[in-house]
Amino acid sequence: MRQQSRIQVTVRGVEIGGPRPLICLPMMAESRIELSKQAKELAAMQPDLLEWRADAYSRVLDVEEILSALGDLRQAIGGIPLIFTCRIDREGGVRHISQEVRLALIEVAIASGNIDLVDIELCNEGEFVASVRRNATAYNCKLILSHHNFQETPGETFIVGKLLEAQTAGADIAKLAVMPKDYTDVLTLLTATNNARNGVVAIPLVTMSMGWEGRISRMAGGLFGSDITFASGSQASAPGQMQIDALRTGMALLFQP
Repeated sequence: MRQQSRIQVTVRGVEIGGPRPLICLPMMAESRIELSKQAKELAAMQPDLLEWRADAYSRVLDVEEILSALGDLRQAIGGIPLIFTCRIDREGGVRHISQEVRLALIEVAIASGNIDLVDIELCNEGEFVASVRRNATAYNCKLILSHHNFQETPGETFIVGKLLEAQTAGADIAKLAVMPKDYTDVLTLLTATNNARNGVVAIPLVTMSMGWEGRISRMAGGLFGSDITFASGSQASAPGQMQIDALRTGMALLFQP
């Protein structure tokens, strides 16, 4: 039986941390036309959640454009929960965006009412995180605090510590993605996830081992306590993402009675 989170998060009727691991599809569009096309195509695939990686958007520096695009996006995807992410460049963001602009974009997105979750990195300054947390709470938007390492897989103690750090900092969901150098690293990530789930972390978790070796963590991570996995619909947002149909087929073998 799958290990559930001790605390669940529900957005638009979708339970995160419950009996079923969820699948999220990212949108990496550069233009409004491409975003609309991706939104309709990916919504038709019926994922549990969608993520807009706004850092990939060519007009990301235009706050009014982001606000307008979010309105169109919500109409296109209907009731599917939406994660808004403007990823910092040093943790995989497509382009450098100043912290002032990133904060303004994120807070406008939260206040729009068109997003359900916002993902920001633990490496941001304390006041940055606190400001986003205050706004997310005010608008009933759930906060994901994340950590990404595209070079290596740290040890179990570090991984569990980062997930606990996210919880302590006020996250509704803790997220961590690391890069394996071999399959032992993948086991390290899964073991750390299992330890966090059965130990100090009560909130929902999202953990993944990236790259080819880490693909098994995207399919089976839910057995160890990871509550959301990311697939690709039209375009991947991180190394190792599988097409949603293939991922669903594999997960069905593991999670359906």
